[in-house]
Amino acid sequence: MTKERLTSLDVFRGFTILLMTIVNNPGNWEAIYPPLEHANWNGCTPTDLVFPFFVFIMGAAISFAMPNKKLDNETFNKIAARSLRIFCLGLFLNFFSKIAIFSLEGIPLLGARLTITFAVTYALLGNFSSKIKLYLALILLAFLFFLAYSGIEEYQAVRIPGVLQRIGIVYFITSLLYTKTSKRTQILVAAGLLILYWVLMTCIPVPGIGVNLEKGTNFASWLDGIILKGHMWITTKTWDPEGVLSTIPAIASGIIGMLVGQLINRPLPKRQILKKLLIVGVSITFLGIIWNVTFPINKSIWTSSYVLFSSGLATLCLSVLYYIIEIVNYKKWTKFFLIWGVNPMFVFFFSPIISRTMSAIEIQNPKMITSKINLEDYFYSFCIVPNFANPLNASLAYALSYALLWSFILWILYKNKLIFKV
Repeated sequence: MTKERLTSLDVFRGFTILLMTIVNNPGNWEAIYPPLEHANWNGCTPTDLVFPFFVFIMGAAISFAMPNKKLDNETFNKIAARSLRIFCLGLFLNFFSKIAIFSLEGIPLLGARLTITFAVTYALLGNFSSKIKLYLALILLAFLFFLAYSGIEEYQAVRIPGVLQRIGIVYFITSLLYTKTSKRTQILVAAGLLILYWVLMTCIPVPGIGVNLEKGTNFASWLDGIILKGHMWITTKTWDPEGVLSTIPAIASGIIGMLVGQLINRPLPKRQILKKLLIVGVSITFLGIIWNVTFPINKSIWTSSYVLFSSGLATLCLSVLYYIIEIVNYKKWTKFFLIWGVNPMFVFFFSPIISRTMSAIEIQNPKMITSKINLEDYFYSFCIVPNFANPLNASLAYALSYALLWSFILWILYKNKLIFKV
């Protein structure tokens, strides 16, 4: 049994996924409007809110997906299978561009990679029983880890963590807490995780460096260097923004979302629920701002203040949508965001696949006969840039064009009632 979907939550999810698609696909990474970039280190931009908003929304959706709070073998298998499948989707993304098959190159290699991708997608998104889903995910996970640590040259530096991997871990722990504990316990666990992380980050000295919260030298980075050595994000190399230790406070983000979801599900008048949502949102946002004084708001290491600040803003955003959609009942404008909101994992997985596929296909460069250009660069350089004098506008136009392409894809899926659930 599942509870009826909450339209305002689906719309919020759709807006978040749409924003994620825009900020992840600029035409030129050197020409981006500041709000569409991550903060360099401490601080928070709108872009820094995308990931924690999605984690919050995922937590809020748990009480709608499992209203009975019953943890039997079937429910556990479903939770475990979903968590592992999300984790595997993210891990496979890290392998996609590194897949090597004999001496294949160019289009034949790309075709092989896409064939494997569709096989993996069917295994992870296919309509199997919970037990089969769990076994398939375990087999794929074991195989991918084997490749990563096998010593095979192509996979020696493949990244292990990632956005979907963190989401899978948070979903598993948050779902079990929901089914086995009271709201009071959940609040205590969330608070305990945030305090524990704060103590670990500000009290344990990094060998040879000491206590600090700087980029690449803090305790979380040091731990990543030990546990994930050689398998971290290529941009940072010595630490990972979705690393091991910083996943602890991310779990708290999911728990706060879960608590908000349970609040919305309470048998109370909608306006009373709205009032409580606003109180919660303002309160934890304010607490995050206060904690920022001693433990700066920082997405890269997912600080405890960042958890409270982003979760508070997420609660306030959901409150506004809840009022407009659920109380005022003004829904005419929501379909565009619903189209994005009901197939989030499909976008999470295939958006980077499409982008990487376009980057792998090379054609003749119209300006240089002796060189080639990939499809992504060709579309940006020859279809977008000539129409804009400002590089920032050109870069944004490309991102919006890519989002428009995805809107068309998702509209087709929505129209045909195709919802891909992990």
